[in-house]
Amino acid sequence: MASPYPDGEREKVASKLPSALRQQLKVRAAELSIDIQDAVTTAIHDWQAKTGPLPTVDTAGADSFSTWLPAGLYDQFKATCSTRDVSYTQGLAQSIRGWLDSQAGETPPDTGIPERKVVANQKGGVGKTSVSAGIAQAAAEAGKTVLLVDFDPQGHLSDQLGVEQIGPGEDSLVTHMNAEGRGDIRDLLVTIEGERFGKRLQILPACFDGFLLDAKLATNRVIRHKETALERALEPIESDFDVVVIDCPPSLGMAMDAAIYYARRRENERQGVSGMVIPVLAEDSSATAYTMLSQQIESIVEDCNIDVESLGLVVNLYDSRRGYVATSSLTAWKNLQDPPVLAVIGDLKEQREAVRKVKPLLQYAPLSEQAEAMRQIWSAIS
Repeated sequence: MASPYPDGEREKVASKLPSALRQQLKVRAAELSIDIQDAVTTAIHDWQAKTGPLPTVDTAGADSFSTWLPAGLYDQFKATCSTRDVSYTQGLAQSIRGWLDSQAGETPPDTGIPERKVVANQKGGVGKTSVSAGIAQAAAEAGKTVLLVDFDPQGHLSDQLGVEQIGPGEDSLVTHMNAEGRGDIRDLLVTIEGERFGKRLQILPACFDGFLLDAKLATNRVIRHKETALERALEPIESDFDVVVIDCPPSLGMAMDAAIYYARRRENERQGVSGMVIPVLAEDSSATAYTMLSQQIESIVEDCNIDVESLGLVVNLYDSRRGYVATSSLTAWKNLQDPPVLAVIGDLKEQREAVRKVKPLLQYAPLSEQAEAMRQIWSAIS
């Protein structure tokens, strides 16, 4: 449907678009310094001018999307959809997909800065570890060199991938964050085997001393700016990787401050590739935890004068059979729109089975719905 713009030249259009496509549109428009409404206008005009059959776009999970179009264009668009016998959602998705493909241009110059995906939520049990592992595997599968950092002292990520945690007092991420590292941090990395990953996926294991990290940072007189500790520790190995994924602890302490700072957009870095990925559940306590994390991010942004992007939400362990609380919570997450919902992952068995088998999900069940969701998330944030 459409409603008039105050000056009459445009009308507000309400339609639907897959969240991943919406995020890609937002990022590309920002890179080109153009308004999203102008990008969509061009996309629809180009789509209308094309002849012959067009590839179908997967619109599963498409959610509400609105923009302003020149008056009358949406009526023309709907008429073209009818002529081509496609839904309005499919027509819009084809338009946006075509525009994105036409605007791909050259690959941005290599800045030597890896993409940094910080997976966080103050609430435990929302699936931070499974999402961290999943998107790291999807990136490695796609040909990227990936560093997966187990930043949670509980070490669930290390355990799930069959990697031994680092013992107390040994050289670790914690010692390097506290300027006490005794060796090359590269020596701590472990390669995750699997044909799909081609030795491109490495993990920095958890360490038991991580439970003391906040206290160590608080009392460390050498480090003046505590929020930079994670970045300084990882800086020597960043150039070895295309992507760094951080699996954060369920905490709002100094360790989380350092992770948020690490996710900041750096100079000359394009938008939409580094930032926060936030797994949530479709229930009320998850919304409370999200609010607390958002406030912490805002505080770090203000105190350090930095830009930290929220790349999106992942609604995990969703089961509509849990009734109104689940379905209404899912609707509320989707209605946020910024950040967008990157994927809705059902409460399925494959991830639990992969954990029991001590195998990466994309190796254990590469064709599963959960594995496809991880690829969807990676595609949306890369």
